[in-house]
Amino acid sequence: MKYKLVACEVLYRELCSVIARSPHQVDFAFLPKGLHDIGAVGMVERLQAAVDAAETPGYDAILLGYALCNNGIAGLQARTLPLVVPRGHDCMTLFFGSRDRYMQYFQDHPGTYFLTSGWIERGEASGDLRQLSIQNRNGMDMTLEQLVAKYGEENGRYLYDQLCDQTKHYRQITYIEMGVEPDDRFRRNAEERAREHGWEFDAARGEMTLIEHLVNGAWDDKDFLVVPPGHRIAVTYDDRIIRAEPLTS
Repeated sequence: MKYKLVACEVLYRELCSVIARSPHQVDFAFLPKGLHDIGAVGMVERLQAAVDAAETPGYDAILLGYALCNNGIAGLQARTLPLVVPRGHDCMTLFFGSRDRYMQYFQDHPGTYFLTSGWIERGEASGDLRQLSIQNRNGMDMTLEQLVAKYGEENGRYLYDQLCDQTKHYRQITYIEMGVEPDDRFRRNAEERAREHGWEFDAARGEMTLIEHLVNGAWDDKDFLVVPPGHRIAVTYDDRIIRAEPLTS
C-alpha cells in the first residue's frame, strides 16, 4: 500500500521512526506546530490545502497526524481518497498510546503541562503563523514589562494576570518519553522548566501503539475514523469524538 501522511511537526521523530519500519510506502508532509495557535478556521483551511495537495494518483489513503486539536480538523474534507484520522481530543492521546491511558493520567495528575521532544524543539510558532496567532492578535504574547509600559503599572499587571499568564493553572510538568530520543537532552530541558516555575516534575512512558497503527494500516473503528471520499469530519461531542458526514448534508 502507498499512503500520504499529513502531520503536525511535533510528531516528527515518532512518525519518522515508525515510517522507516513500516511495510507500506509512506510519503509525508509535516506542517508547523503554529497551526494550533491561529484558531480552528485558519487551521482547517491550511490543513485542507495540504490534504488537497496530497490527492494525487497512486495513493491508497491520506493519513492525518492530528487529533481534534480544538476543532482544528472539524470540516476537513476527503475528496477522492479516504482520509484516516485518530480519535483523540489532542495529540497527547497519540503520545500516550490510547485515550484511556491519557485520560487516566490526566485525572490522576491535574494541573499538568505535557512536553515531548517535538513540543520542546518545535513548540514555538514563527513568521506569519506567529502574527496570525490568537495570542498575538489579542496581545496575549506581550510581556509584563510591555503591558506596564503601554497601560501603566496597575492596568498592565491586571491584564498580564488575566490574559497573558497562561501557566497559572499548572503545577507540574510531565515529560513523555517515547523511546526515539537521541539522549536525555529533552528530559533535562523539561526538568529545568519545572524548576524555573517551581513545579513538580514527572516522566511518563509513552506508547507508540496509535502512531504505529496509523502508519501501518491497522485502523480499528474504536481508535480511528476512516472518512470516505465525498465526506467531511464532524465533531460528535461524545466518546467517538469525530464522525464522517456527507458533503451534501
